[in-house]
Amino acid sequence: MDLSTQIAWLFTLAIPIACIAWTVTHEEVFKEPHEYCLKRSHNGKTIAERKFFYLFTCEYCFSHYVTIALLIITNYTLLFDGWRGYIIAGFALVFVANVYMSLFALIRIDLKKVRLEAEHEGEKK
Repeated sequence: MDLSTQIAWLFTLAIPIACIAWTVTHEEVFKEPHEYCLKRSHNGKTIAERKFFYLFTCEYCFSHYVTIALLIITNYTLLFDGWRGYIIAGFALVFVANVYMSLFALIRIDLKKVRLEAEHEGEKK
């Protein structure tokens, strides 16, 4: 696969990684499992238990595992064939997916701010 195709795949594959990681760690549909994992990550008896459950509450951490699953499904490599390409692809995908999630978070904050300002203006009138 030529480099331009690899880069296109990088930015495309990062989209489902970001979507899955964000949805599992932030959205209402996973609220109960998220709260359970959050509680276990704070109150677990062992450090291994606390760290395991923390993985499901942090979008950055969780995106690593989603990336590994996607690499297995797609056999995507970046720059090199074989294990070196998988490692580079994995870290590059995590990076791009987290940029996407950061941008999404900023957009959501800005939209919420605009909505609150509009509600505040509506209350003044």
